[in-house]
Amino acid sequence: MVNKPVIYSLLLLLCGLVSSAQTVTLDYYFNHEVHNAGGETKRFHYRWDEKTNPGFSIWGDIFTKQGARLDTLDKASTAQNLARSDIYIIVDPDSKKESPAPNYIQNNDVKQIAAWVKKGGVLVLMANDSANVELLHFNKLAAKFGFHFGDDMQNHVIDDKHFDDGAIATWDNPIFKTARKLFLKDVCGISYSGKNVKPVLKSKNGVAIAVITRYGRGTVFAVGDPWLYNEYVNGRLPAGFDNDKAAAELTKWLIGQIPAKK
Repeated sequence: MVNKPVIYSLLLLLCGLVSSAQTVTLDYYFNHEVHNAGGETKRFHYRWDEKTNPGFSIWGDIFTKQGARLDTLDKASTAQNLARSDIYIIVDPDSKKESPAPNYIQNNDVKQIAAWVKKGGVLVLMANDSANVELLHFNKLAAKFGFHFGDDMQNHVIDDKHFDDGAIATWDNPIFKTARKLFLKDVCGISYSGKNVKPVLKSKNGVAIAVITRYGRGTVFAVGDPWLYNEYVNGRLPAGFDNDKAAAELTKWLIGQIPAKK
């Protein structure tokens, strides 16, 4: 005989688990690169479902394995559009070099995103070297949290024979506990004036290339490169590099910054 109360309780538990899953939203609006593939115009670069080198499919899998739910946002980041997101990732905003009509980060975007972070949102900002990212408007958002992406290039790597030029050692790091040697190449430096901004990674020259800060109930993590796209977390790096561990540890840390629901 079917025990209906037990089944009902299990369904409620399952619904509760699904509804409590953290939602990780990847921006498809400020970064919206397209290319021609087989006569068709297609969106590419930093997508959850993109399994080639420029995609984020591996990082997306890490999020889902840690219990998160993936989402995307191809519209402006209004309070309404961000309402269901716990983590919001903006990667490599477009310049006119990458899009004929880029969606620049405007003052209202800064206001809306900052308000979302203040309420408890976890924001991830990933820049690039200045030749490959639109920094003028991106820095309006960064400035709200007390830091600035620079026009410099740190850890320049000429080719695949010089991986160690992009090596970063990590010790006593608040995020990367077991990832001891990371690979970040051609990264822009980050300067900061906010009293709560703390560097968590530095280049070979001692310049900050990743920082964290608190803002209200929320958290911001910023890094000067897209960094965790498939090309550098798919096992192609020489032995000794720990980008795969770093991706897992950053993911765990980001999820851990989501405040408990009131």
